[in-house]
Amino acid sequence: MSNRRFTEEFKAEAVKQVVERGYGVREACKRLGISTKSLYLWLQLVKT
Repeated sequence: MSNRRFTEEFKAEAVKQVVERGYGVREACKRLGISTKSLYLWLQLVKT
C-alpha cells in the first residue's frame, strides 16, 4: 500500500482527463499510475 501524496494540480489534471477529455477511469488511472479508488474519491470531491 502506498502513502503517496499528490498535489492539487495533479488531482485536478486526473479529474480533467475523465471529465473533459473523455478517458475512462481505469484508462486514466493506468496512464497516471494511480489507483481507481483515489480517482473516484477525487471525482466525488469535485461533484460536492
